[in-house]
Amino acid sequence: MSDGPQSSRLTRRTLAGAAVGALGAGAAAASASGPAYAEQPFRAVARGGRTPRPNILVILADDLGWGDLSVYGAPRIRTPHLDRLARDGVRFTQGYSAGAVCSPTRVALYTGRHPGRIKGGLAEPISAPGPDNGIPPEHPTLGSLLKDAGYATAMVGKWHGGFLPWFSPLKSGWDSFFGNYSGGLDYFSKWAGNGYDLWDGEQQVDDPRYYTDIVTEKAVGVVRRNARLNQPWLLNLNFTTPHWPWEGRGDKAVSDELTARLKAGDSRALFHEDGGSLAKYEEMVEDLDRAVGRVLDELRRTGQDRDTIVLFQSDNGGERFSYNWPLSGEKASVNEGGIRVPMIVSWPGRLRGRQVDDTPVYTTDWTATFLELGRATPDAAYPLDGTSLVPHLFQGRRVPERDLFWRTRGGRALRRGDLKYARLDGVDHLYDLRADVREQADLAKKRPADLAALKAAWEAVDATLLPYPA
Repeated sequence: MSDGPQSSRLTRRTLAGAAVGALGAGAAAASASGPAYAEQPFRAVARGGRTPRPNILVILADDLGWGDLSVYGAPRIRTPHLDRLARDGVRFTQGYSAGAVCSPTRVALYTGRHPGRIKGGLAEPISAPGPDNGIPPEHPTLGSLLKDAGYATAMVGKWHGGFLPWFSPLKSGWDSFFGNYSGGLDYFSKWAGNGYDLWDGEQQVDDPRYYTDIVTEKAVGVVRRNARLNQPWLLNLNFTTPHWPWEGRGDKAVSDELTARLKAGDSRALFHEDGGSLAKYEEMVEDLDRAVGRVLDELRRTGQDRDTIVLFQSDNGGERFSYNWPLSGEKASVNEGGIRVPMIVSWPGRLRGRQVDDTPVYTTDWTATFLELGRATPDAAYPLDGTSLVPHLFQGRRVPERDLFWRTRGGRALRRGDLKYARLDGVDHLYDLRADVREQADLAKKRPADLAALKAAWEAVDATLLPYPA
């Protein structure tokens, strides 16, 4: 395979009514939103010498759908700050989460490995405390490996890697943590399915304000504090927005009702199945955008932006109010709508802005990338499953061909090139994503040899993972 510059189809976005080539693999979508600039095919900046060690800011949204940003074609939602991040960097059209729900993707990001390599990665998601339901403190992580390489490490927001007393970010390599341990919590009361869930490290704290505001304030404080450091830093900023319950900052009464139901024993109250709306979801996503903007503004104000690589992505596909068109499926599904997510990377001065990249990339690729950029050495006893994107992003090389793998209790998928094998509801399917990103034309009977090859490849990876408990 050639090591020349990565080729990519030109994607052009203009103002209202323009066509948006947002899907990659030959597909396109129409949108009434979008920035007034043309995106160019990705090309690495030609620079001599070794890429310097950057600060690393990883921002996760929670249950944000593939098309929920205006830069990804949302017809109603406006996200100017994330659009600006894309304008200043590279927008991936085929970015994938490693899991179809929250905690498996986070386990993959933190460890750089398939979720099924540890017991904690088998929960979909981690919802109950227990000694097996988390990332073991002895397992190397992005936090611990970068810390060993001289980085200051912090996490703000949603951990979802296991509960105290067995697991916490502080036990897994992060110097500081402020946030929640569970998957979802009420934005005001901070009650979750297992009780009150707002923590400074391993101590509970009280703050009745809207949670997105608290997370943003704490992250801005970390960025400000890091400006005084004489060492590079890692900040994992994990918003719960726009995960249910469907509450904006003016919805304290909704919070009171849901929290009362939760305390009275209604274990599904926070799922908010009797609430929410498209308008409320739009409000929450736009609030997320403003929050990210505040953090990015602090990065610029403190003069750290040119020394910091920023990754923004969702932890999995969107839920009931998301805009995923033309993808099929949603959160918890191995269809594209459950695993293909918005993904943007920016590093001013090192990556050209206004670029679009159709390369399929995957959660664990970013773990490998950040470890290489930070000159951290992975532990040979815990080999990574991702591929570092450093040669691609900074030297213009193609990402080596490899399979992308997903496994859930209810489904399986493997992507090889443009072909995707998926088992849905117990039935095996084969799709050509270049021609059929919506996964409606099943080629399983037409191309049985390809189906068999991808199925065998999936089973070979699966054989190396822990089985799901009965």
